[in-house]
Amino acid sequence: MRQKQKQPAKVFICAVLAIIIMAMTIIPLTSQADEDAAVVYLVRHAEKSDAGRDPQLSAAGRQRALLLASMLRDAGITRIYSTDFIRTRDTAAPLANLLNAEIGIYNWEEMDELTSSLSQAGARSLVVGHSNTTPELVELLGGESGGEIDEASEYDRLYILTIRNPGDAETILIRYGKH
Repeated sequence: MRQKQKQPAKVFICAVLAIIIMAMTIIPLTSQADEDAAVVYLVRHAEKSDAGRDPQLSAAGRQRALLLASMLRDAGITRIYSTDFIRTRDTAAPLANLLNAEIGIYNWEEMDELTSSLSQAGARSLVVGHSNTTPELVELLGGESGGEIDEASEYDRLYILTIRNPGDAETILIRYGKH
C-alpha cells in the first residue's frame, strides 16, 4: 500500500488561511472597542536576511510583512512606529503603503515617551520592534508579554493590547504566518 506524500505547500496555505480567518474574527472585535480605549498592535520585525547589524528582510520576511499588512488593513490603525533599522521599517512598510501612512521612528532607549503616546485615548497604532524590545513594551503598556521571544526563530507573535487606563491593558496574543 502506497502512502500519500505530504504536501507542505497545501498544509502551509491551509494554516495561513486558518490564521487569517481567526484574525479577521478577533481584530474587528478589538477595533470596535469603546472609543476611549487605545489599541496597540505590536510585532517583532519579520525574518532577516542575515545576522549583520542592519540586515534587510529575507524572502520569508517580506512575505510575513505582506501578511501582516493584509491582516491589519482594516484594523483602524492611524499611527505606525518602527525602530530605525531596515528590517523593522521594511516590516511596517507594506501596511504603511496600504494606509498611505508615514512610519514614525522611535528610539528603543526612550520607551517611556513612546508608551505615553501609544496610551492616548482612541489611538490605533502598530509598533514594530525587536525580540527584546517588543515584550518589554507590552509590559510597559500594562500587558502580558507571554515571556521572552526566541531571537533565533520566533517571528510570528502579534500582540493586540486594548488600553482603557494607562498601565492596564487587556492582552491578546495570536500567531501569524509560519513559525
